[in-house]
Amino acid sequence: MSSEPGKLRLTLVRSLIGYPKPQREIARGLGLRKPNDTVVRPDLPAVRGMIRKISHLVRVEVVP
Repeated sequence: MSSEPGKLRLTLVRSLIGYPKPQREIARGLGLRKPNDTVVRPDLPAVRGMIRKISHLVRVEVVP
């Protein structure tokens, strides 16, 4: 049995212009810079918490 975390594909669907600096910094910390940027991150509690803070800006897909 593997303890390897799953993967999440994150896509920035809104521009960060006009949003508070902490939200822009969270997006940057996830590796999202411009609209339609897509990154794959491990499904960890810390990443889930970051996603929760900017859920209105990102689309999340589970990578099989």
